[in-house]
Amino acid sequence: MVPGQLGEVEMSTSASASTNGGTHTITTLEELQARYGTPMHTSLAKEIDHVNAHYRAMIEASSFLTIATCGPEGLDCSPRGDAAGFVRVADEKTLLIPDRPGNNRIDSLRNILRDPRVGLLFLIPGVGETLRVNGRAEISVDPSLLESFAVNGKPARSVVVVRVEAVYFHCPKAIVRSQLWNPDKHRARGELPSAGQILATLSPDKVDAADYDRALPGRVQATLY
Repeated sequence: MVPGQLGEVEMSTSASASTNGGTHTITTLEELQARYGTPMHTSLAKEIDHVNAHYRAMIEASSFLTIATCGPEGLDCSPRGDAAGFVRVADEKTLLIPDRPGNNRIDSLRNILRDPRVGLLFLIPGVGETLRVNGRAEISVDPSLLESFAVNGKPARSVVVVRVEAVYFHCPKAIVRSQLWNPDKHRARGELPSAGQILATLSPDKVDAADYDRALPGRVQATLY
Protein backbone atom coordinates (compact mmCIF):
# COMPACT_ATOMS: atom_id res chain seq x y z
CA MET A 1 0.00 0.00 0.00
CA VAL A 2 1.45 3.38 -1.02
CA PRO A 3 1.34 6.37 1.36
CA GLY A 4 -2.07 8.02 1.33
CA GLN A 5 -3.83 5.11 -0.37
CA LEU A 6 -6.03 4.29 2.62
CA GLY A 7 -7.06 7.92 2.98
CA GLU A 8 -7.95 8.11 -0.70
CA VAL A 9 -10.18 5.06 -0.41
CA GLU A 10 -11.92 6.47 2.66
CA MET A 11 -12.41 9.84 0.97
CA SER A 12 -14.20 8.21 -1.93
CA THR A 13 -16.83 6.68 0.34
CA SER A 14 -18.17 9.87 1.93
CA ALA A 15 -18.15 13.66 1.80
CA SER A 16 -14.90 15.13 0.53
CA ALA A 17 -12.60 17.25 2.65
CA SER A 18 -10.16 19.81 1.38
CA THR A 19 -7.08 18.13 -0.04
CA ASN A 20 -4.88 20.72 1.71
CA GLY A 21 -2.08 20.39 -0.76
CA GLY A 22 -2.69 16.69 -1.31
CA THR A 23 -2.42 15.62 2.34
CA HIS A 24 -6.12 14.74 2.67
CA THR A 25 -6.14 16.22 6.17
CA ILE A 26 -9.23 17.76 7.75
CA THR A 27 -8.33 21.17 9.14
CA THR A 28 -11.65 22.91 9.84
CA LEU A 29 -14.74 22.17 11.89
CA GLU A 30 -16.81 22.65 8.75
CA GLU A 31 -14.94 19.87 6.95
CA LEU A 32 -15.26 17.61 9.96
CA GLN A 33 -18.99 18.22 10.26
CA ALA A 34 -19.51 17.61 6.56
CA ARG A 35 -17.84 14.22 6.82
CA TYR A 36 -19.64 12.97 9.93
CA GLY A 37 -23.00 14.67 9.73
CA THR A 38 -25.32 15.73 12.56
CA PRO A 39 -25.41 13.82 15.87
CA MET A 40 -28.55 11.82 16.54
CA HIS A 41 -30.93 13.14 19.18
CA THR A 42 -30.12 10.19 21.44
CA SER A 43 -26.39 10.94 21.25
CA LEU A 44 -27.01 14.32 22.83
CA ALA A 45 -29.91 13.46 25.14
CA LYS A 46 -27.85 10.89 27.05
CA GLU A 47 -25.45 13.56 28.38
CA ILE A 48 -26.30 15.15 31.72
CA ASP A 49 -24.33 17.20 34.23
CA HIS A 50 -24.77 14.88 37.21
CA VAL A 51 -24.81 11.22 38.20
CA ASN A 52 -28.40 9.98 38.10
CA ALA A 53 -29.64 6.60 39.35
CA HIS A 54 -28.88 4.78 36.09
CA TYR A 55 -25.37 6.14 35.76
CA ARG A 56 -24.72 5.49 39.44
CA ALA A 57 -25.58 1.82 38.89
CA MET A 58 -23.01 1.64 36.09
CA ILE A 59 -20.28 3.27 38.21
CA GLU A 60 -20.97 0.93 41.10
CA ALA A 61 -20.78 -2.11 38.79
CA SER A 62 -17.45 -1.02 37.28
CA SER A 63 -14.17 -2.57 38.38
CA PHE A 64 -11.93 -0.71 35.92
CA LEU A 65 -11.53 2.81 34.59
CA THR A 66 -9.04 4.98 32.77
CA ILE A 67 -8.37 8.55 33.86
CA ALA A 68 -7.13 11.08 31.31
CA THR A 69 -5.30 14.20 32.49
CA CYS A 70 -3.28 17.05 31.03
CA GLY A 71 -0.30 18.97 32.40
CA PRO A 72 2.70 21.04 31.32
CA GLU A 73 4.65 17.89 30.44
CA GLY A 74 1.86 16.57 28.23
CA LEU A 75 -1.05 14.15 28.37
CA ASP A 76 -1.57 11.03 30.44
CA CYS A 77 -4.12 8.24 30.49
CA SER A 78 -3.76 5.82 33.39
CA PRO A 79 -5.67 2.70 34.47
CA ARG A 80 -7.38 2.28 37.83
CA GLY A 81 -8.95 -0.96 39.01
CA ASP A 82 -10.31 -2.66 42.10
CA ALA A 83 -13.37 -4.56 43.25
CA ALA A 84 -16.60 -3.44 41.60
CA GLY A 85 -17.83 -0.24 43.22
CA PHE A 86 -14.34 0.95 44.17
CA VAL A 87 -15.29 4.41 42.89
CA ARG A 88 -17.65 5.95 45.42
CA VAL A 89 -20.53 8.20 44.38
CA ALA A 90 -20.50 10.73 47.22
CA ASP A 91 -23.40 12.64 45.69
CA GLU A 92 -24.74 13.34 42.22
CA LYS A 93 -21.92 15.81 41.51
CA THR A 94 -18.99 14.13 43.28
CA LEU A 95 -17.00 10.94 42.69
CA LEU A 96 -14.26 9.62 44.99
CA ILE A 97 -11.47 7.50 43.47
CA PRO A 98 -9.00 5.85 45.87
CA ASP A 99 -5.37 5.86 44.78
CA ARG A 100 -3.47 2.68 45.61
CA PRO A 101 0.28 1.90 45.68
CA GLY A 102 1.84 2.01 42.22
CA ASN A 103 5.11 2.85 40.55
CA ASN A 104 5.29 6.35 42.08
CA ARG A 105 5.40 8.06 38.70
CA ILE A 106 2.13 9.75 39.81
CA ASP A 107 1.69 11.23 36.34
CA SER A 108 -2.07 11.71 36.78
CA LEU A 109 -1.71 13.34 40.18
CA ARG A 110 1.03 15.69 39.00
CA ASN A 111 -1.19 16.78 36.13
CA ILE A 112 -4.25 17.33 38.34
CA LEU A 113 -2.27 19.75 40.52
CA ARG A 114 -1.55 21.92 37.47
CA ASP A 115 -4.73 21.33 35.43
CA PRO A 116 -7.77 19.89 37.26
CA ARG A 117 -9.62 18.75 34.14
CA VAL A 118 -10.09 14.98 33.93
CA GLY A 119 -11.85 12.48 31.72
CA LEU A 120 -12.94 9.08 33.05
CA LEU A 121 -13.93 5.99 31.08
CA PHE A 122 -15.60 3.22 33.11
CA LEU A 123 -15.66 -0.38 31.85
CA ILE A 124 -17.91 -3.10 33.22
CA PRO A 125 -16.79 -6.70 32.59
CA GLY A 126 -19.13 -8.41 30.16
CA VAL A 127 -21.07 -5.24 29.32
CA GLY A 128 -20.80 -3.45 25.97
CA GLU A 129 -21.72 0.05 27.09
CA THR A 130 -19.06 2.15 28.78
CA LEU A 131 -19.57 5.28 30.87
CA ARG A 132 -17.79 8.57 30.33
CA VAL A 133 -17.40 11.26 32.98
CA ASN A 134 -15.76 14.65 32.53
CA GLY A 135 -15.05 17.01 35.37
CA ARG A 136 -12.47 18.70 37.55
CA ALA A 137 -10.43 16.95 40.21
CA GLU A 138 -8.55 17.64 43.39
CA ILE A 139 -6.42 15.37 45.59
CA SER A 140 -7.49 14.72 49.19
CA VAL A 141 -5.38 13.18 51.95
CA ASP A 142 -8.01 13.57 54.66
CA PRO A 143 -7.13 10.78 57.12
CA SER A 144 -10.73 9.75 57.73
CA LEU A 145 -11.45 9.63 54.01
CA LEU A 146 -8.33 7.57 53.30
CA GLU A 147 -9.24 5.16 56.07
CA SER A 148 -12.76 4.75 54.69
CA PHE A 149 -11.19 3.20 51.57
CA ALA A 150 -8.95 0.81 53.53
CA VAL A 151 -8.50 -2.71 52.17
CA ASN A 152 -6.79 -5.38 54.28
CA GLY A 153 -6.20 -2.71 56.89
CA LYS A 154 -4.33 -0.47 54.44
CA PRO A 155 -5.85 2.96 53.68
CA ALA A 156 -5.73 4.62 50.27
CA ARG A 157 -2.62 6.68 49.55
CA SER A 158 -4.82 9.58 48.47
CA VAL A 159 -8.30 10.09 47.04
CA VAL A 160 -9.03 11.85 43.77
CA VAL A 161 -12.19 13.91 44.24
CA VAL A 162 -13.93 14.52 40.92
CA ARG A 163 -16.49 17.31 40.58
CA VAL A 164 -18.75 16.04 37.82
CA GLU A 165 -19.51 18.25 34.84
CA ALA A 166 -20.73 15.76 32.22
CA VAL A 167 -21.81 12.11 32.28
CA TYR A 168 -22.99 9.89 29.46
CA PHE A 169 -22.86 6.27 28.34
CA HIS A 170 -21.02 5.25 25.20
CA CYS A 171 -22.58 2.78 22.78
CA PRO A 172 -21.17 -0.79 22.67
CA LYS A 173 -19.80 -0.72 19.11
CA ALA A 174 -16.13 -0.53 20.14
CA ILE A 175 -16.53 -3.46 22.56
CA VAL A 176 -18.48 -5.45 19.97
CA ARG A 177 -15.94 -4.83 17.22
CA SER A 178 -12.99 -5.67 19.46
CA GLN A 179 -14.71 -8.70 21.04
CA LEU A 180 -13.06 -7.54 24.23
CA TRP A 181 -15.08 -9.80 26.51
CA ASN A 182 -14.88 -12.87 24.25
CA PRO A 183 -12.54 -15.33 26.03
CA ASP A 184 -11.80 -17.03 22.72
CA LYS A 185 -10.10 -13.81 21.60
CA HIS A 186 -7.93 -13.40 24.69
CA ARG A 187 -4.19 -13.65 24.08
CA ALA A 188 -1.81 -15.87 25.99
CA ARG A 189 0.64 -13.71 27.98
CA GLY A 190 3.56 -15.74 26.65
CA GLU A 191 2.86 -14.58 23.10
CA LEU A 192 4.14 -11.10 23.98
CA PRO A 193 7.40 -9.77 25.43
CA SER A 194 7.48 -10.02 29.20
CA ALA A 195 7.91 -7.00 31.45
CA GLY A 196 11.39 -8.20 32.30
CA GLN A 197 12.35 -8.58 28.65
CA ILE A 198 11.17 -5.07 27.86
CA LEU A 199 13.02 -3.54 30.80
CA ALA A 200 16.20 -5.51 30.15
CA THR A 201 16.26 -4.24 26.58
CA LEU A 202 15.79 -0.63 27.70
CA SER A 203 18.08 -0.84 30.73
CA PRO A 204 20.40 -3.81 30.14
CA ASP A 205 22.90 -2.95 32.88
CA LYS A 206 20.31 -2.65 35.63
CA VAL A 207 17.61 -5.25 34.98
CA ASP A 208 17.93 -9.00 34.50
CA ALA A 209 14.87 -10.18 32.56
CA ALA A 210 14.59 -13.59 34.16
CA ASP A 211 15.06 -12.30 37.71
CA TYR A 212 12.53 -9.51 37.20
CA ASP A 213 9.88 -11.80 35.72
CA ARG A 214 10.42 -14.40 38.44
CA ALA A 215 9.86 -11.87 41.23
CA LEU A 216 7.05 -9.91 39.58
CA PRO A 217 3.97 -12.00 40.54
CA GLY A 218 4.89 -12.01 44.22
CA ARG A 219 5.76 -8.32 44.19
CA VAL A 220 2.41 -7.44 42.61
CA GLN A 221 0.45 -9.42 45.19
CA ALA A 222 2.45 -7.95 48.06
CA THR A 223 1.90 -4.35 46.98
CA LEU A 224 -1.72 -4.33 45.78
CA TYR A 225 -2.83 -2.23 48.79
